[in-house]
Amino acid sequence: MLDAPTSQLSLWSEEDPGESWVVRESRRARRLAVRVFQTGRVEVIVPPRTSRGAIERFLDRHRAWIERKRAEARRDAGAGEPFPPRTVELPACGESWRVHLAGGAGRLRIASAPGLLSVHGDCRNARAMRQALRGWLICHARGVLGAALAACSGELGFDYERLIVRRQRTRWGSCSVRGTISLNCCLLFQRREVMRYLLIHELAHTRHMNHSRRFWQCVAEHCPGHRALDRELLDGWRHVPAWVFGDP
Repeated sequence: MLDAPTSQLSLWSEEDPGESWVVRESRRARRLAVRVFQTGRVEVIVPPRTSRGAIERFLDRHRAWIERKRAEARRDAGAGEPFPPRTVELPACGESWRVHLAGGAGRLRIASAPGLLSVHGDCRNARAMRQALRGWLICHARGVLGAALAACSGELGFDYERLIVRRQRTRWGSCSVRGTISLNCCLLFQRREVMRYLLIHELAHTRHMNHSRRFWQCVAEHCPGHRALDRELLDGWRHVPAWVFGDP
């Protein structure tokens, strides 16, 4: 299940005192991590019971990087993302979905046809709209990522037990000792080559449950350009639309 934040506090950017940085406590986190989204939103993920002092020291060490990424995001974002989005672009599977606000009464729901998402219900309810889009994204990702993982494992000769797709804030994928692979639905917003690298990365963990030299040799054998793709994936959060993790 998606990590539920057990605490949240706001810090402030020295450059822009009017914009908060959100700090979330995650039960799954083993170390502090920071993400800068394409809107310029800064989210810091911390392990349970991390002190405010430790968070502030972490941010001080990474402040230059954070500000640089925020500046890049603002430059690229232009006027910002409209919401509801007019389209949902999924580079990993080469799909573009037009969003049509059909309106009507009752609970907000999404009906899909090839290349079209029809939103029925009270479209003025931004919270319900985000939840509906997130639900559709996870459901669609199960089909796309499930097919891609099965094809990749068959092609390269890996075996895995099952697949779980989640909307995660801190990780792109993982593999359990029992062969269960977990993938982030946000992979659909990455390039196809980046998605394939992550699939190979997790499949390699079915043979090597670590990041040893043998593990990376296995990855390199099946994905020669993995280093550049790994760096691209680390910065991949900036390609995720704001509605995926924005305030519900």
